[in-house]
Amino acid sequence: MNDLLGRPLRNLRLSVTDRCNLRCEYCMPDDDYVWLPREDVLHFEETSALVDLFLSLGVDKVRLTGGEPLLRRDVPALVRMLAPKPGLRDLALTTNGVLLADQVEALHAAGLGRITVSLDTLRRDRFLKLTRFDQLEAVKEGIVAAHRVYGQLKLDTVVIRGVNDDELIDLIEFGRAVNAEVRFIEYMDVGGASRWSPARVLSRRDILETLARRYGAIAPVDEPGSSAPAERFVLEDGTRFGIIASTTDPFCATCDRSRLTADGMWYLCLYATCGIDLRAPLRQGASPDELKALIAAGWRRRDDRGAEDRLALGDRRAFVPVQDLLKKDPHLEMHTRGG
Repeated sequence: MNDLLGRPLRNLRLSVTDRCNLRCEYCMPDDDYVWLPREDVLHFEETSALVDLFLSLGVDKVRLTGGEPLLRRDVPALVRMLAPKPGLRDLALTTNGVLLADQVEALHAAGLGRITVSLDTLRRDRFLKLTRFDQLEAVKEGIVAAHRVYGQLKLDTVVIRGVNDDELIDLIEFGRAVNAEVRFIEYMDVGGASRWSPARVLSRRDILETLARRYGAIAPVDEPGSSAPAERFVLEDGTRFGIIASTTDPFCATCDRSRLTADGMWYLCLYATCGIDLRAPLRQGASPDELKALIAAGWRRRDDRGAEDRLALGDRRAFVPVQDLLKKDPHLEMHTRGG
């Protein structure tokens, strides 16, 4: 099933909570938030039922997100519901790692296929400044535990000029030590990134030039037909890493992702300002066919190219009044819709 630009519905990011135990400056820079009412948050059985519908319409990849997904009680129980579903080829989870060490074995036993940990710095003082919590050692313990249980993992690093752009090589080396592929993410002007400006973006070109000065020749990894957001590269010794250049070189033309919030709002683009409510009809007794028709109709009229639209604004994008919208609708926050 394709949208108006021929992009298939294939990849679902599934938020299980809007709560988080960190306050990263590019995601949750303010002090006060409007949290989703607990009675609105989908029960696992409701989430599982909606995933069945998405799978029947072509989705084959599901990634559990938050907020911080491991704050939701008994996430392994949800994994056990989802992992055996026919048609699901890839079940993954993105976490900040703070609670991972205690839960990784249960997640693996439940059937979780892959883990990605967000790690923006290896320096304790910077971690504290970026997140407002002194939890770097807990994150490292989670990464070591994931390496022990899974053998490999991915590390996501949001690179901000003047903040952590001098740690690219350190992060590559750390990744090597735990068999993790690092993915550098350009700083994006989405949700609560109220301190974003073009000057704070370290581009893909900048990242590659920095790494080439240390490691020499860098080659792209040829992956025909891939719709993954990260472009992958390989160093001369075989070490691989990725770059997600959503800010300077958006991948809207091949984006097959959508996002379901913890309370059942379905967003067709990371930059979308409105979504489709699936919780209300689900709880009102809509049949599976009626819900499938609602999802199918939404995707078939999708023409979102949010990152490209923002790029076209040039420097004016820093002055789009996103913050005014955030006060009215907490779903626009990245910690609510799953980043």
